[in-house]
Amino acid sequence: MIEIKNLQKWYGAKEVLKGIDLALEEGKVYGIVGENGAGKTTLFRCIAGLEDYEGEVLSPYVPLKESLGFLTTIPFFFDRMKGREYIQLISVARGNADVDIDGQNIFDLPLDQYAENYSTGMKKKLALTAILMQENAIYILDEPFNGVDIQSNLIIAEIIRKLKELGKTILISSHIFSTLSDACDKICVLKEGKIVQEIEPKDFPQLEKDMREESSLEIIRKLNLR
Repeated sequence: MIEIKNLQKWYGAKEVLKGIDLALEEGKVYGIVGENGAGKTTLFRCIAGLEDYEGEVLSPYVPLKESLGFLTTIPFFFDRMKGREYIQLISVARGNADVDIDGQNIFDLPLDQYAENYSTGMKKKLALTAILMQENAIYILDEPFNGVDIQSNLIIAEIIRKLKELGKTILISSHIFSTLSDACDKICVLKEGKIVQEIEPKDFPQLEKDMREESSLEIIRKLNLR
């Protein structure tokens, strides 16, 4: 289990995360939803050890970052690095040089082309493929379905289900509610740097309804369309 206790993050005088408490169990999928600026990506970066913070992130994996695969919203690639070289770099960084790159190229990516020239969706699929080859215990997936074609989204959904079967801990954010409701054991609502709700599957339909009424429907009313 990963326990997050009173996690706080400041950027200068601005408090972005205001005392986050979460318990993440093995073999469970957790969704994080919230408006832009609510703190989702900052929370992920803190858990992944990419940001300093106040509070605690407790885990049986020490250091946690060496057992964690983090798929960022916009993956970063070095200039003039081919897809194959990127996977090799990520794998070797975890001491796993013996990977079947071509055999595990499930998205049929052009691995001998420069990653910087990939489309947005291809970059995301390359980054996901690389962290899967690391065989992590924990996966943080920040908007994994965004910018990816429909067929690949179906594959990603199946990957998440398989990771759950294997006992992995998975944390996901997505603006597509159906992708969360289909996969998650719990959805946490992050608002203004705080977890304000933790929703069980039986209440997912009500959460989706509440979110629609609070956001999109109100915005459409303000447009006063004729």
